[in-house]
Amino acid sequence: MYELFFNLVFKRMDPERAHYAAFRWIRGAARTPVLRTFVAAALAPRYEELRTEALGLRMHGPFGLAAGFDKNAVAIDGMAMLGFDHVEIGTVTAQAQPGNPKKRLFRLVPDRALINRMGFNNEGSEAVAARLAARKAVFKTVVGVNIGKTKVVPEEEAVGDYVASTERLARHADYLVVNVSSPNTPGLRNLQATESLRPLLTAVREAADRTVTDRRVPLLVKIAPDLADEDVDAVADLALELGLDGIIATNTTIARESLGLKSDPSLVKETGGLSGAPVKERSLEVLRRLYARVGDRLVLVGVGGVENAEDAWQRILAGASLVQGYSAFIYEGPFYARAIHKGLAARLADSPYATLAEAVGAETRKAAQ
Repeated sequence: MYELFFNLVFKRMDPERAHYAAFRWIRGAARTPVLRTFVAAALAPRYEELRTEALGLRMHGPFGLAAGFDKNAVAIDGMAMLGFDHVEIGTVTAQAQPGNPKKRLFRLVPDRALINRMGFNNEGSEAVAARLAARKAVFKTVVGVNIGKTKVVPEEEAVGDYVASTERLARHADYLVVNVSSPNTPGLRNLQATESLRPLLTAVREAADRTVTDRRVPLLVKIAPDLADEDVDAVADLALELGLDGIIATNTTIARESLGLKSDPSLVKETGGLSGAPVKERSLEVLRRLYARVGDRLVLVGVGGVENAEDAWQRILAGASLVQGYSAFIYEGPFYARAIHKGLAARLADSPYATLAEAVGAETRKAAQ
């Protein structure tokens, strides 16, 4: 049904326009009491065996919405209504910014992928913090806040920029993510180098602690799939050294030629970060490498090419306590999260593991023996 609708309607629309149209429908449904109850009953059934504890937080399950879909925290209840167990909003920057010029979002339908060069278009951390403070939750869900660097702020002033967002947003976040891995802000990925990342993460941790004194706000860093293996190891070691709570693996990729893309070459050559099915293999490789390095000492979040329950299950076996999706939601539609939950419950029942937590990292541990 959704596939037909996608081909007849969304596929013919500009991708960004289609995104905002879907956004309006989701928000509208979430604001309508009777409708949202029926939608949630259909799309967000709960499986007791999938209940998850991670980052000191309890969730209905391990599957959440990755950052990028809801940059301004306007559809948290709508996404929870659709079955996502946690919603990561952002990326939010200290200053409001319009992002890069349009056209900046492209569908690679034959590859079930997207290319975006949105450029952190958002209303800024002050506006987003005010919206989160005023929010009256309809559906209880974990809310992560993903922060990035304002484009006009020079690289040498990045720490202060992230700290400003942290001071405004940390009290409203169930967990906080430092994004240094988008390819669409000049110089941002340079901050993944440990000599730059150490002072940045230290400053954000300190800012979160002095801003929120009644609890510890979990802090994670999101990395790119394009990091060399030795750099992945370096980030893992730094995260342990600094006492971070977790790592999100991975963001979008700037790779093209190695991915065997089937889409129109004129689309493939568009600049920006590529997400979806083509990043699946490398994202899984990075996740396995991280788990082999850190084990259970950090919470790992697997994202990138998660199209179905099998992909989510493979992320869990590789070492992810939490899994996220975004691009596949565009292609799978509103039943996306429901299908993943149902499939995960079936796989867990057929597995030798008594609980989902027992399955986390099982295949990576086995491979190391």
